[in-house]
Amino acid sequence: MKNITDSFLCLGYWPSAGSFGFNTDILATNPINLSVVLGVLVFFGKGVLSDLLDNRKQKILRTIRNSEELREGAVEQLEKAQARLRKVETEADRFRVNGYSEIEREKLNLINSIYTTLEQLENYKNEAIHFEQQRVINQVRQRVLQQALQGALGTLNSCLNNELHLRTVSANISMFGAMKEKITD
Repeated sequence: MKNITDSFLCLGYWPSAGSFGFNTDILATNPINLSVVLGVLVFFGKGVLSDLLDNRKQKILRTIRNSEELREGAVEQLEKAQARLRKVETEADRFRVNGYSEIEREKLNLINSIYTTLEQLENYKNEAIHFEQQRVINQVRQRVLQQALQGALGTLNSCLNNELHLRTVSANISMFGAMKEKITD
């Protein structure tokens, strides 16, 4: 068996010097072609690559400068915002203290107005109860009077005959006549 290193060193056929031809051995020609292409790329592409890298470097530096400026602006805005926050917090504390006293004052006013309203409602209730009691008492009086009158009429109708009726009417007429004379004198 052949040694593996021997096969890599002698990879194919080498044409003789002085003749021109194509080498069809891919493994032998690829490193040569690659080195030639890389050499041409380095020679001609060095300027382009250098320009690209310089442009990129300038962009990065500009970005860094812009970032620094933005950071400084952000720091200034942060300081301003913190100052406004402190101012607002002191203002909020002042409003909170004033608000608590105002709330207490309003609470007392509300309690007083509720007590006043409750007293008025109590007075209205008592007046309504008194009115209702008077109405019920008047109804009871009317019923009692009506029943008494009906009882008296019933008694009079049962006891009264025509002669007694005529005498009562005559006595009343004479009594009204005497009153009329006193009034006209």
